[in-house]
Amino acid sequence: MFANIRESESLNLNSQSEVCIRSTNHDYKGSGYDRGHMAAAGNHRTSQEHCRQTFVLSNMAPQVGRGFNRDKWNELEQYCRKLVRQSKNVYVCTGPLFLPKEQGDGNLYVNYRVLGENHVAVPTHFFKVVVCENESGELTLESFLLPNSVIDDKVPLNTFHVPSEVIERASGLLLFDRINKKKFKLINGKSTGWF
Repeated sequence: MFANIRESESLNLNSQSEVCIRSTNHDYKGSGYDRGHMAAAGNHRTSQEHCRQTFVLSNMAPQVGRGFNRDKWNELEQYCRKLVRQSKNVYVCTGPLFLPKEQGDGNLYVNYRVLGENHVAVPTHFFKVVVCENESGELTLESFLLPNSVIDDKVPLNTFHVPSEVIERASGLLLFDRINKKKFKLINGKSTGWF
């Protein structure tokens, strides 16, 4: 396995990113946030090159370390790897979100911290939407929305199930929109039909 990438080569700047819009390792230094992978290195261990490609800053976003990135988010990534071992095909979309929160005046506001000289935005939440296909072609869909904060280990992952439409609306993305929802045998672990 290829998890043993040196720090000096691991968190590289993307050579193709514009200098004015990219984060640097210095932005994260001393911030208290991890450089959380969107495409997890652990998902690409069969190829040194594929694993190395996950260690670019454009594949990372600031995540609370202990209690989130190293714990509940890692648990979700391991759950997705388990689905890969059990399924014919697995498709995963992952990303950061900046969600509003009601303030004292009753209005919704989006507030987030920024890191370093490049003002790297710290997402309020992260999502994963997972579609699995079994050997007989049956499809399942799971959508997870987790706050970028410390989460107690005792909280089960299914606590973070949300309808995929919630993530689509918040992200502005259409996820697996060409698959009719009636084609999914299960959505967030629940049957979608009378069968």
